[in-house]
This record gives sequence, structure tokens and C-alpha cells, in this order.
Amino acid sequence: MNLSLLEILTLLSAVSLVVARWLPAAARPRVTIAAGVVFLLSAIALCVTGVRWQLLPVLAGALVAAPFAFFPLMRSRARRFRWWLALPGSLACAGLIATGPVTVWAFPVPVFPVPSGGFAVGTRVVQWTDPDRPETFTADPQDRRTIVAQLWYPAQHSPADAPRAQYLGRTEDEARTVSEALARGVGLPDFLLDGVPRARTQAIPDAPVAAEGGRFPVVLFSPGSSGVRTQNTAWAEELASHGYVVAALDHPYDSAAVVLADGRTITSATVSTGDRAEDDRLAADWTAIRAADLSFALTRLEGLAAGPLTGRLDTGRVAVTGHSMGGAAALQAARRDHRFDAVIDLDGYPHGPLSPALEQPMLALTQAVTPGTDPRYLPQLSEVLTRGTATNYRLTIPGAAHLTFTDGPLYLPPVPSITGSLGRVESPRAVAGASLAFLDSLLRKGSSDLAGALSSYGELSVLRPGGA
Repeated sequence: MNLSLLEILTLLSAVSLVVARWLPAAARPRVTIAAGVVFLLSAIALCVTGVRWQLLPVLAGALVAAPFAFFPLMRSRARRFRWWLALPGSLACAGLIATGPVTVWAFPVPVFPVPSGGFAVGTRVVQWTDPDRPETFTADPQDRRTIVAQLWYPAQHSPADAPRAQYLGRTEDEARTVSEALARGVGLPDFLLDGVPRARTQAIPDAPVAAEGGRFPVVLFSPGSSGVRTQNTAWAEELASHGYVVAALDHPYDSAAVVLADGRTITSATVSTGDRAEDDRLAADWTAIRAADLSFALTRLEGLAAGPLTGRLDTGRVAVTGHSMGGAAALQAARRDHRFDAVIDLDGYPHGPLSPALEQPMLALTQAVTPGTDPRYLPQLSEVLTRGTATNYRLTIPGAAHLTFTDGPLYLPPVPSITGSLGRVESPRAVAGASLAFLDSLLRKGSSDLAGALSSYGELSVLRPGGA
């Protein structure tokens, strides 16, 4: 349930206040007084440390139940209401209190899975400005394109009590800014996701790079439309624990919120019009900007001359990846830039031109899509895969939804249409496992039976050059 000790004490004491009314007369005073004292102290402590919105109905239910629990103790001959009169009030209070754990379960503070690889994971955030590219989202002719990247990398093992990295940002304030922007972007009230900025990941900020392992292959990542660099943290940490350096990008004016080093916050300026033809054109333009961001990030990684990763990146073995629109950007980047050796598209519709043909091997991880759910997606994706000059793979993961391919299952309600039906543990495991099988085979000359490894995660189609 992901409840703190104070929250558990508050919940249990609230339940006890409701139950006390129904206890035998001999036990009622002791239970009522003990529950009242524990509730009062834990509620005060929660108010000092910060109350999650999920605990508000628990507090309300206890406060309503408290007078009815304590009033009979203050009058020696107090008459108790008949049970059939007291029952509706008790049930109403119990319902309020039960709302707390239910909403905590539906909108929890995400708990990130422990990576399964042999390396610990470190992370750091960098910011780069491209002097050769004007910022097309602003009218200032002097403004140049700036991107923020977060790196996850194999690290030396740190003490168990070492501080873990903040999720969604470098600080809790930044994380809260990003969380609120993400909530607004999908039309949710800010408070529904207020548990997300409280989360800590499995990575250690600026941890020393692992001494062993030589030079590590590189994986670049572009998030979905209005997504942020941290949206696939569990996936990135799993890859890093297996010896990869993952560089995920924020795309200013496209990502929901990007906090720059100087403190400025840039929010999304990409808005759909509702006209399909116009939206397709805009999406192709935004995808092209993202593709250029990916190539620029690789150039900066190639020239990395300072920091803990200097000399440890193998930029001769690079994959480009992305989710949703980021997957489309990864495809476009690979078409333009042959420094990328492989492509992973996480449930992304291929926006933009379909030529030239893709020359790098590609893995398309998708949910189950039918012509009835999206008549354009399968024909477009199939054309990309069949026109490719390398062997390409499409893997349909049963039970997946669009947000299965992100951290969404860790903190959103487990509704199959939103996060899929794989569950909070299995969702990140399946997506990262399939990605690692593909990357190991392409960048590390791993298992020769890539098709066999991928098919263990779902329904696999293998498309060889020439459309076979």
C-alpha cells in the first residue's frame, strides 16, 4: 500500500474509533481513549510533515466518528442509539476511511524495481546548447536550441544508505513542477499525482563510474508527446545495470516542463488543432526537431571531455530509441544519421516521411493494435518495417497499453485501458527485457537466437529484407 508508519497509525486509529462504538461496554473506554490519543498524535505529526490528499477522507471519517465514540464515555448514564440508528453513521465513516487506502493504491508513490543487472546505477543531468541551430519555437533570432539530458550509467556500488536520485527532477521542487505539468497535460487535477515527486529511484546521483566493464554502448531516448526525460526511468536503470549508458532527452517547448540550469521553466507549446491533415504536418515537423536533438546529443556524447564518463562511452555502438512520438523521432534520426546502429520504437506511430528506407535493424514494441482501434497505425508501421534493408522485428506484448511502455504503471491506477494488465512489477520487466535482448544481440553480439529471445515476451513478427 506504500503507506508510511504515521499514515498506518492514522488509518488504524481511525478504524478503531469507528469500531469502538460496537465493542462490549467493558472494552469500549480503553479502546476509544487509546485510539483517540494515537489518532491525535499521528494526525498532528502528519500535518507537520505533510498530508497526502489520500489521507484527507481518513481524517474526515475519524473526526466524524470521534464525538460518537467519546460522548458516551463522558456521561455515566448516556443512552446508546439503537444499533439500526447508529449503523448508517458507522458505515459512512468506514466508507470515508476506506477511501484512503483505495486511493493510495490507485495513485501511489512509485516504488522503482531493483535493477537485475550486475552493475549499480548512477545518474547525472547535463544541458547542451547547439550554436548552429536557432530555436524555432521562439521569435528571438539569437535564441539557440538547448536540450536537457539525463544519463544513467553503470556505477560503483554505493553504501546502502546513500541518497537515491529524485524522480522527475534534480530537486523535489523541480519534480513537483514537472509532475504538475504532466497532470495538466492530460487534464488531471495536480493533486492526483502529488505522490510522484516524493519518489526516489534506484540510481545514485553522480556516483563514480564502474571500474570494470570497459567502454559502454550508448542508448539515446526520446520521450512521448509532452513526455519528459524521466518518463522511462525504470527502463533506463535496468539497461544501465546491464552495462549500457542511457541518455534521455527533454525537448523544450514539446516536453511538458523543462527546468533549465538558470532556473527558467519551459512548458509545452505543441498543441493539436483537431484537423487531421494539419496535425499530421505539425507532428512531422516536431518529430524532425526531436530527431535533430537526438543527433546533436550523440555529437555531444562523442566529444565528452569532462565528467565521470569521459573515455567510457563506446559511441561506435549506439542505439536510438523512443516512446510514442519519440519512437517516430528515433526512426527519423536513424534515417538521417548512420552513427546509430539500431532502433527501438516503443509503441510509436511513424510520423514524417517513409523514405529513405531504414538501413538499421529495428525493434517495434507495440500493444495489440487492430484496424478497428487504429486503422492507420499498422499499415504505416508495416511499411516502415518491410521497406527496411535490415532484418526488423515487431513484438506485440499481450496485455500492454500505450503507457505500459513508460513508468506509468508504477503510479497510475491499474486500469487496463490506461496502463495495461501486466501489473506494476511485470510491465517494466517485460519492456526492459525485450529491449535488452535486442540491444545485446545487435550491440554486443549476444544470443544468435534473437527471435527466440524476443518471442518469449509476446507475439513476434520477423521481417527480413525484401519483405519476407
